[in-house]
Amino acid sequence: MRILQLSDPHLVADPAGRCHGRPALALLRHGLQEALSQLQAAGDAPDLLLISGDLCDDESWGGYARLGELLQGLRLPVALLAGNHDQPALLRAALGRRAVIAPALVGCGNGWLLLLDSHRSGDSAGALGSLQLGWLQRQWAAAATAGDQPLLVAVHHPPVPIGDAGMDAIRLQDGEALLDLLRPMAALRGLVFGHVHQHWQGGLPGRPEVPLLGCPSTLRSFAPVQTCPLGRPDDPGGRWLHIGEDGVLRQRLLRWAPGDGPSLG
Repeated sequence: MRILQLSDPHLVADPAGRCHGRPALALLRHGLQEALSQLQAAGDAPDLLLISGDLCDDESWGGYARLGELLQGLRLPVALLAGNHDQPALLRAALGRRAVIAPALVGCGNGWLLLLDSHRSGDSAGALGSLQLGWLQRQWAAAATAGDQPLLVAVHHPPVPIGDAGMDAIRLQDGEALLDLLRPMAALRGLVFGHVHQHWQGGLPGRPEVPLLGCPSTLRSFAPVQTCPLGRPDDPGGRWLHIGEDGVLRQRLLRWAPGDGPSLG
């Protein structure tokens, strides 16, 4: 399983439009090119591109159309999560034929990628709800009968506090319920999320060897809670995720220079 994770591009309908003063589409294109170039230079190639939410800041058909146009020339499967800055029904209508949209359980390489939809209408915080949590249990029970392939989980909102009061107030509101379901799953190798616009790394409570990983944004960075391992907290970035034949998750943070000059932070 080899996954390139990007996050929080905050596109708008206008191809030249700006979000928070920055050219969202151009920065996503630049970030995708830079990330793939870095991976190629390291001899790596992804099986799948994951964009973990807040895809379209104005929640417009045009914004999702711009994303679709960007993905047209990409010869990779794509998985998309809805964030708080998204409209899930519109996302599915616009891109459901090009990408796998959460919620879904996807076979990827030698394992499974579980995509969860934490969008909650009218709220910056996220929630999965009892129906999706029940669906998760049923999906994994069926998949687990096929063998012990490793499992990676992706959701937009962090299921635990990250140590920032503002972000913690708008995290996944039923995160504890999600982690209670995931904790007994022996195949679980990690959980990745967006939303926080920064690198963040912690451990699953009760199973600290299972990492919880926050991804930077392609648009702009928020003030970091943790020290950036690469010493570049203000630069846009993504994450490389690789589960090899030994079943071990290996990951690394990716950073690149902004395509429009210095980071606005």
